[in-house]
Amino acid sequence: MQTLPSAPQTAPLDAISVSMNIGTTIRGYRLQKGMSQGDIEKRTGLLRCYLSRVENGHTVPSLETLQKIARALDLQLSEFFAEEAVAKEMSGLNLGEDEIRFLTQVQRYSANLSESDRRLLLAMVRKFAQTTLS
Repeated sequence: MQTLPSAPQTAPLDAISVSMNIGTTIRGYRLQKGMSQGDIEKRTGLLRCYLSRVENGHTVPSLETLQKIARALDLQLSEFFAEEAVAKEMSGLNLGEDEIRFLTQVQRYSANLSESDRRLLLAMVRKFAQTTLS
C-alpha cells in the first residue's frame, strides 16, 4: 500500500495574526521608547536576530520570553495583549515568576485541546479571575 505525502502543516490563521500583532506591538513600544533591538538584546540576553524574527512575525515567543521583553521595555506583560482601556486597567497587576510559569504551562497544554475544551478552559479562567479580583 502506497501512502501519499501529507500536506505541509501550516499555522492556523489566528496564530499567524497573533504572531504578527505581538511582533508589531513589541516593535511599536520599542521604537516609541527610542530603543534598538540591540538595547533589548543587552537587557534580556535574547539574540538580536531572534528579536527581529519576533517583530517580523516569524516566531511566536513564549510568555516567559515576552515577560523578559516587557521588563526590558519597562512595561507590564498585559500591555502587549490588551486593548488600550483594558491595558490601563490591568497595568497595576504584577505577574510574578510563579504566575508566568503557570500561564506558560496553560499555554503549552491548551495547544493540544479541542476548540470546545479551549473555550471551557477560558470560561473557567474568567470565572476564577472574577472571584479572585472581587
